[in-house]
Amino acid sequence: MKEFLHINPADSVAVALREFHGVPAGHKFALRDIAEGEDVIKYGNPIGHATRHICKGELVDHHNLATNLGGTLDYSDITPGQLSSARKRSAPRSESERATFLGYLRPDGQAGIRNDVWVIPTVGCVNGICRQIVERAQQEIMTASTPEGGSETKLLCFPHNYGCSQLGEDHENTRKILRDMVLHPNAGGVLIVGLGCENNQPHEFEQLLGNYDRNRIRFLICQEVEGDEVEAGVAIVKELYGQAQALARVRVPISSLRVGLKCGGSDGFSGITANPLLGAFTDWLCMEQGGSAILTEVPEMFGAETILMRRAVSAEVLQQTKDLINDFKEYYLSHGQPVGENPSPGNKAGGISTLEEKALGCTQKAGSAPVCGVLKYAERVTSPGLHLLSAPGNDLVASTALAAAGCQLVLFTTGRGTPFSTFVPTLKVSSNSSLARRKPQWIDFDAGVLLDDVPMEELLKRFVAFVIETASGRRLTAAENHNNTEFAIWKNGVTL
Repeated sequence: MKEFLHINPADSVAVALREFHGVPAGHKFALRDIAEGEDVIKYGNPIGHATRHICKGELVDHHNLATNLGGTLDYSDITPGQLSSARKRSAPRSESERATFLGYLRPDGQAGIRNDVWVIPTVGCVNGICRQIVERAQQEIMTASTPEGGSETKLLCFPHNYGCSQLGEDHENTRKILRDMVLHPNAGGVLIVGLGCENNQPHEFEQLLGNYDRNRIRFLICQEVEGDEVEAGVAIVKELYGQAQALARVRVPISSLRVGLKCGGSDGFSGITANPLLGAFTDWLCMEQGGSAILTEVPEMFGAETILMRRAVSAEVLQQTKDLINDFKEYYLSHGQPVGENPSPGNKAGGISTLEEKALGCTQKAGSAPVCGVLKYAERVTSPGLHLLSAPGNDLVASTALAAAGCQLVLFTTGRGTPFSTFVPTLKVSSNSSLARRKPQWIDFDAGVLLDDVPMEELLKRFVAFVIETASGRRLTAAENHNNTEFAIWKNGVTL
């Protein structure tokens, strides 16, 4: 095994693949003397500047490296569509090359990869009632089932704190995220539970759904129920469960699949193994198969945003990308916070020293595909290809936003490990094999084998097969096996 990796010929640092002359694995060291104030180059791009003279062979980290990031920029020198012909979308040459998976085809044409029954409150006041409905319905269903029974359909509850005492855009974002969940194809049935006096009025929320499937989506307004609202909810959930049980998976093209791209708890190998693997998958899905991928964590684009901007398919998408970046910087600055703050102590411990370094690794999940569109927070994707989504880097909030945008599956890379999953299956890809060995209850797929000279092409084939198995329900994610399901709405406004 090599002792270190020199990623790009222009780099002034290399990454230790194992402890190397006192430099921990995953951390970087100077390939030459670097003067105070000089940019430090990794991935062929600046990741900050030296705060003092750095000697050849010396560890480079947050003690001698600082961010170059500041306020908003006009990006006037960036033009769209700067793509080589090899990077442009290419359709499969024949029908036999089109991959498929087994999914649940919904009346609106979407395909779900799961078929669960969801209970969703319009307001936090009825969280307890929703939990009681799910618990009692689960008990009654289990009691009535035969010993050899068993079902792919689960009953899930998604409590939250919002739906009332919010104003303006903050309130509308809550309503839109809940709408996106209700209409999500991974749900075989949905019970929406309202109280009746909340700001998110159930009857108005129903109008937000548009022309929805009334067999699959039901409402229960507790203040309007005569008698026990839990009993009424249980009856509806059991009916939805029976309907979902009657559905069968059918073969659908992989172009129906929308994946979210997310990373959390990264290390110095994330931008070398796991994120490039997701990038290769994104290119395969979007450019060869006609599917969709969504990249978010806008703050973790800072320092790498021009790479994405140059891949915009049009002047309009380029401007939307510029606005995406600058609006998020303004959000930071308006709260008196620095734009270039490093995300977490875990990142630093893993070998990531600046936000630019994190971003240059993070954005590799988007591969080389053209940027086809930019989505606002709580907006749903309606076209194929690679899209950027406005959301913060927080794992719970960002992953929820990806799922709400229509992703049936979130691909989540990590070098530190996490048990987390959002409300759709969240497939964890480790950046190093040690993590995969230590935490099999968290990790689904090991990308660290790339450091053992496994070719990317070979690993991509394995990963494509793994994703198709997961989407087809033949394999559950580690988080699903442990019933880890989280849901978080981005709160950025006033609470009354």
